[in-house]
Amino acid sequence: MVAARRRMLKLAVGLLTAAAVALLLDWYAPSGAPPPVGRRRRRQAPQPAPGAEAANLLWLVQVSDIHISRFRDPKRAPDFEKFCSETIYIIQPALVLATGDLTDAKTRDKLGSEQVEVEWKTYQSILKRSRVMEKTKWIDIKGNHDSFNIPHPDSVRNYYRKYSAWHKDGSFHYIHTTSFGNYSFICVDATLSPGPKRPYNFFGILNMNQMEELSLMATESLHSNHTVWFGHFPTSTIISPAPGIRTLMSSATAYLCGHLHTMGGLMPALHSQHRGGTLELELGDWMDNRRYRILAFDHDLLSFADLNFEEWPVVLVTNPKSFLYSSSAHEPLVKILYSTHIRILAFSPSVIISVRVYIDGVHLGNAHQVSGPLYVLKWIPQNYSEGFHHIDVTVQDASGRISTRGHIFATDENLSLRFGFWPSVILLTDHYVLARVLFGLIVLIQIALLVLFRYLQKPALKEKPGLLTLTSYSLHVFSKTNTFYYSILVLNLYTILGPWFVGELIDGQVGACFAFGVFVGGSFLQGSLTFVVGILQMLFFNLPLMAYLCWCLLLRCQGHSFCSHIRHARRLMAVLVHLAMALLLAWQIYSCYFLQRTYGTLAFFLSPMRTWLVVLTSALIYKTWTLKSSELRTYIVEMKNCQSS
Repeated sequence: MVAARRRMLKLAVGLLTAAAVALLLDWYAPSGAPPPVGRRRRRQAPQPAPGAEAANLLWLVQVSDIHISRFRDPKRAPDFEKFCSETIYIIQPALVLATGDLTDAKTRDKLGSEQVEVEWKTYQSILKRSRVMEKTKWIDIKGNHDSFNIPHPDSVRNYYRKYSAWHKDGSFHYIHTTSFGNYSFICVDATLSPGPKRPYNFFGILNMNQMEELSLMATESLHSNHTVWFGHFPTSTIISPAPGIRTLMSSATAYLCGHLHTMGGLMPALHSQHRGGTLELELGDWMDNRRYRILAFDHDLLSFADLNFEEWPVVLVTNPKSFLYSSSAHEPLVKILYSTHIRILAFSPSVIISVRVYIDGVHLGNAHQVSGPLYVLKWIPQNYSEGFHHIDVTVQDASGRISTRGHIFATDENLSLRFGFWPSVILLTDHYVLARVLFGLIVLIQIALLVLFRYLQKPALKEKPGLLTLTSYSLHVFSKTNTFYYSILVLNLYTILGPWFVGELIDGQVGACFAFGVFVGGSFLQGSLTFVVGILQMLFFNLPLMAYLCWCLLLRCQGHSFCSHIRHARRLMAVLVHLAMALLLAWQIYSCYFLQRTYGTLAFFLSPMRTWLVVLTSALIYKTWTLKSSELRTYIVEMKNCQSS
């Protein structure tokens, strides 16, 4: 009977796990979605369809996280100037979007942050020398680095206003007019104001007034052929009031952003799709990876390619477009089925000599040039009306350089492809909400452990105890010893409620940092990265400290002193445990140094969660080995009797 119950329990757990995984995959690996309730779907007119004429075609370029720096990577600025003068000249986009972090704004030691005027002058001089603003419409917006250490938008340190091309702070709506319609570009400025020093402006924040302003812009854009939203922060790193930033941009075809820098190379392509069909396309950084993006609207079908600087030829297949990045809610996908030609944009400093097209591995023919970068090849889309197909285009220029680009396409809108799980988790999770929940749970678990073992009756040791019994026993000893119980209880409560430090979060303005947010310059900035820092503090210091103190007290109960436990206990294990605690304490001490370098000497001394905690930790460790044996007599006798039995 017991075995049967266990099997049923395992089956139930397995089914629940499978259901949870299925829900996660459904949420985080979205495919093309129908338009949300309450928004009318765009009219799917089949004509005009992509053909042999150079018409109804618009392309633009995005670059992000440029990080012009005074101290690092001397090739970064010259490469960017070459990009502006040569790459933009070759591609000739109608529009360039520079989506934030135009400058690096870090000190030489990488610990501090400040607006460096010479970096902004370098950025402006590149735009002027390259004359890029004469070749295209250049729209540059602020990122979190461009907002470091700025008390208010009117500050003289707000060099963005003085040296950028756009000059104006805040969100805005730019309408690009063509002979075949209007295209709306809505900027989301979620940078913090006031802008504290790093790292506490990693997340963007939108208040209710900003959301209302963006809502009006979204309504205005409904008359455009397409709407593209762009900003520095991915939506997963923007704090916004209800109904939320994703709902607000649900009428947009795509949201273009940067900020995450390919996650240190772990995520070279961070793309996903909101449940309403809006694409979210994070672009890798220029800073280290020299990435940029070309996007095209061809007969109102959106295509794009993420590219590396100086890799030629550049190839973008605009028809048939990639099925993965299709949205029936925003695009007239029926035009693919009614199109007469495959359409390709190809760019190179040298003459293009061949554009070979393959579908499902079969050479379909060589595309011919119509005008400028547009190459076309006649096709019969009805031949590919069932299932998925793969198109590859290989372009060769006169210098012998060859580039191939391909994707999966389909003419049947009822099929489904899913985005990668991890990119979707990174882009679609509200990380500040997740961090709040995890932080609260971790703190509550530690407090619950303390209180539970404080008031639970300690079981008697009757035989040689195992690891689990010894762990429980050490928690009883720890929780029932007032010095340690109240010290760690107050530490955990303070982690939630108290100011972690008080210092110059902005030069000349003293502020206070709490788990739930930052007070500075008369403003309150909601907690976001503070919760992430709190989680790290709990997992890598508070909890290990409690475990270490429990272990030390257990050794005391076994009759050991600090010297004797190394001689008589398992020496290697003892050394490893002490070494681990020493490393964690060293990390805590380094964080005190980081605090001083970042927020000044005041923050170093007025830092209960850093400097004061180092002192408290040292005192508690000292106390475990100097605690009078009389205070532990009951536990020592019980442990001795157990060991001798």
